[in-house]
Amino acid sequence: MTEQEIPGTPAPTRRRPVATAVWAAVPLGLHALAGFFVLSALLTHSEGPWDRTVTGTVRLMAGLGLAVELLALAATAAGVNTGRLRRWWYAPVAALALTALARMVFAPRP
Repeated sequence: MTEQEIPGTPAPTRRRPVATAVWAAVPLGLHALAGFFVLSALLTHSEGPWDRTVTGTVRLMAGLGLAVELLALAATAAGVNTGRLRRWWYAPVAALALTALARMVFAPRP
């Protein structure tokens, strides 16, 4: 018997592309927001020894990016557990979270 003939098994996700697109839209939106915060943290540089607010700004933006990525991780885990998303969706979460964490640790010092 094939998977489609076994009673009680869910239909493949390709039969419901709209539901899969909705499941994918939530993590993508969260990744875009986190990407904005992480990019802002990466592009913020000190203007000189008098610029003391840059470390706080960089850590704040990286922290916001990390917080949003934790929400994206929860959305991705829900999508993967329901079978709508594949496991490779964890890769953007890991990349952005590690980048934000590294920027928080290596924030510029005035």
